[in-house]
Amino acid sequence: MFAAAKSTANSPRPSTGFHALTLATFFGASSVPTPLYRIYQENFSISPVLITVIFAVYAFALLAALLTAGSISDHLGRKPVIFFALIVEIVAMGLFVVASGPGWLIAARIVQGLATGIAGASLGAALVDIDRAKGQIVNSIAPLTGMAVGAVGTSALIQYAPFPMHLVYALLLVAFSLLAAAIWLTRETGSRRHGALGSLVPRVAIPPQAKRPLALVTPINIANWTLGGFYLSLVPSLVASTTGSGAPMTGGAVVAALTASGAIAVYLRRNKTVTANLGFGVSAKTLGILTVVAGVHLANVPLLLIGTVFTGAGFGTNFLGSIGTIMPLAKPDERAGLLSAFYIQSYLAFSLPAILAGFLAKSAGYALTTDIFATSILLLMGVGIMAVRDGRGKTAENAA
Repeated sequence: MFAAAKSTANSPRPSTGFHALTLATFFGASSVPTPLYRIYQENFSISPVLITVIFAVYAFALLAALLTAGSISDHLGRKPVIFFALIVEIVAMGLFVVASGPGWLIAARIVQGLATGIAGASLGAALVDIDRAKGQIVNSIAPLTGMAVGAVGTSALIQYAPFPMHLVYALLLVAFSLLAAAIWLTRETGSRRHGALGSLVPRVAIPPQAKRPLALVTPINIANWTLGGFYLSLVPSLVASTTGSGAPMTGGAVVAALTASGAIAVYLRRNKTVTANLGFGVSAKTLGILTVVAGVHLANVPLLLIGTVFTGAGFGTNFLGSIGTIMPLAKPDERAGLLSAFYIQSYLAFSLPAILAGFLAKSAGYALTTDIFATSILLLMGVGIMAVRDGRGKTAENAA
């Protein structure tokens, strides 16, 4: 016992910073293709529909990884699973480097989605292992921050550096290789236990006490992730098409404004009530979407950016409110099944409407597609917030 204690004392300290950086880097890499989609369209003669398919396969692969390997690090330990995810991500970066057509891009995005899903679950668990309160905040903020940096950084490299379709992936390949080596310098935060193969079987279950609250926030959650998928798949092309601004930094800045403002909103409103967050989120997002639509039709980039900041603040706060509505209702042994159901809902909304947007953009143009999606999202949020308020009112009446 004494030897074990001594060994633990002499082992490397767990690092919140390292795990947060690694998580942010994974999600930063996931947003790298977004500013490049327009370049791919021009170089590989890809239609908007195929662009959204390339985007959507990433979301499908990420969801599959979350549902099957989401809890594998509970059985094998955090470090080996994170290392495996880093190796898979290195393979994805290699596929992007050598990509010469849409088939390569689809393969790369599938591999990247698998790696990000495995990494997101294991790194998220490791962060909570180290510090439960801080870990939960970092798990919400690091992905959004990473995506903002990924979008802006890639746009800058496209605009100012050589080899626009390859350089960023080569740099990320090096970064992930360094992280794969560095992970072994950190301390294991989890433990090993039996049942690894059994954990690969997806378990989707909604506890009875969470069914109605989940149903109430479903319209808001679907609206949230539909907007996220629209931005990350089509917005750079939309900006170039509707404003005439072909500078990669412009489209990248609009995407980054969404995720950066979302991260800031999550941090600032982390201690607010669920009801307050949903109310604020819907209001901010409504104002933001209306401003974005005006920016599209007026071909005004500053208006697009301002609208996206409000939209992103609403996006982040709605996520906080949605997850905060359902997760406290689940018992410890019910959380994984409920979270799986929430993931399925969220990532289907993230991917399937984006493919529809690709078809609409091809046939009706980007401006009309924006109008249709904006109207649909606003209607969903309106239905959702009324349902939530009505549900709260009935709960208060029953309690009285």
